[in-house]
Amino acid sequence: MQSYETIDLDEYVRSGEGGTAVSYKHKSRNTMAKLYNPGFEADRAEAEFLTARTVFEMGISTPEPYRLVTDGERFGAEYEFIPGKRSFTRIVSEEPARLEEISLEFARQARALHARAADPSRLRSYRQALRQFYLEKDLVPEAYRQRALAFIEKVPDAATCLHGDLHFGNIITDGKGVWWIDVGEFSYGLPEWDLSILWTMCHNMDKTRAEDLFHVSPETLTAHWNIFLPAYLGTTDAQALESFTRRLLPFYAVKVPYVFDMAYHTALPEEATRKIINLLP
Repeated sequence: MQSYETIDLDEYVRSGEGGTAVSYKHKSRNTMAKLYNPGFEADRAEAEFLTARTVFEMGISTPEPYRLVTDGERFGAEYEFIPGKRSFTRIVSEEPARLEEISLEFARQARALHARAADPSRLRSYRQALRQFYLEKDLVPEAYRQRALAFIEKVPDAATCLHGDLHFGNIITDGKGVWWIDVGEFSYGLPEWDLSILWTMCHNMDKTRAEDLFHVSPETLTAHWNIFLPAYLGTTDAQALESFTRRLLPFYAVKVPYVFDMAYHTALPEEATRKIINLLP
């Protein structure tokens, strides 16, 4: 394990909060510390940091990761801070009239990312990470596990860059440049692994969580998807859009228990599991 440098939070000001971590802007320099919530182990922060370094060194537009840090209780890393930056979701929440513009730009950025070839020697296969999850963890019923593993074995891999947590809160701009953030799950594989979780965020998020995480309403998230998908696919044909959405559902069903464990260290609620298993072949 790499060493962590202890920081004094009196030198920082709290600047944001996500589902698993809190960020702090340094008061006198353009750096930001991201600290995972209590309960997340040091190796989680280290893995994210090392992946972020790889992504940065690949030449992908992302803030530079500088060092691993701790406040004595929580673990994380310090990153380059982009002055004047706003996430795409923050822009939409503050300027609702720009929803279409931002959704179209997000589609362009996502397509460019997914068109980029990954280096399998430096990044993990997302498909294999999911396979390992189902083989090693006992967090779903056996029938769910077997159907998920069967689907994973059936779908091909692809040397395509994936963000791993693709949504328009994880991309920022200062009005000139654009940067991907929270790239700890960056990997390679079929773009459907990225798009399936984006689909559920835009369709299955309640009002409180949508406002806490994205600063917008569930209705705005659905409208965002309805602008994003035609632009991403390059078609407005209703049948093609419906067919592609149906294609995403088993990818979503395989991915969501993994994401839930990563975020909350627990299994999906039984009611959700019973509903989602029906999306698997």
